Amino acid sequence: MAPETVQENPFGLEAFYRQLDTVGTGVLYLLVIMSLASWYVILTKLWDQRRLRKDYVEVHKGFWTAGNLRDGINKLSKDNAFKMVAEDGVRAAQHHEGRLTDQIPLHEWITVSLYRSVDSITSRMQNGLSLLATVGSTAPFVGLFGTVWGIYNALISISLAGQASLDKIAGPIGEALIMTALGLFVAVPAVMGYNWLLRRNKDISEKLKYFTADLHSYLVSGARVEGAAPTAAARPAAGAAAGAAVRK
Repeated sequence: MAPETVQENPFGLEAFYRQLDTVGTGVLYLLVIMSLASWYVILTKLWDQRRLRKDYVEVHKGFWTAGNLRDGINKLSKDNAFKMVAEDGVRAAQHHEGRLTDQIPLHEWITVSLYRSVDSITSRMQNGLSLLATVGSTAPFVGLFGTVWGIYNALISISLAGQASLDKIAGPIGEALIMTALGLFVAVPAVMGYNWLLRRNKDISEKLKYFTADLHSYLVSGARVEGAAPTAAARPAAGAAAGAAVRK
């Protein structure tokens, strides 16, 4: 009995890659680069958001339970984003002097300093999202361009061969359509990741605003907005200094 011969599939992904010309190879590599870049942004931003969420939990556990703001700041880890906001607020409350700052009320001076820090953190949170939006909107068209180019080459090859049977048309055109599928494969995760990260950024931004509002109230009046006023022993030194400056 003669051994069975294994026939190579002429229409698989391997055959598709071998038949690509320079333009098709460039389109394929571009889609691969776009996919890798979008996944890199998604994973790194998820890591950053996870760290910010942990920072917020650390603030509730250690910062607001301290006797004063300085002790609360020292309880936070060195890379805690909320620590930077608190330090900027304390620094603004303690250095409200000079010809320019005399013209600005204390609470406005502290507000500007706090929200400058919040805007800096928010700006870092938004980094990379524009890349996801760009990949999500352009990847399908890049894949479509690869499909159009592949069909164009397939039709030229068929016309030169002088054969227009179904088996000669279906294979090349089907392989060309793979580019459209690859474009969608790149675009869909980018769009979903963009929307997901944007929603998580919004939640973290709300937490930053709540923390900033409480810190602002503490620095100006010595009490948080959402809770009862602390005892005299628990009031921060910076808040007392800020209150004294306001009374002047």
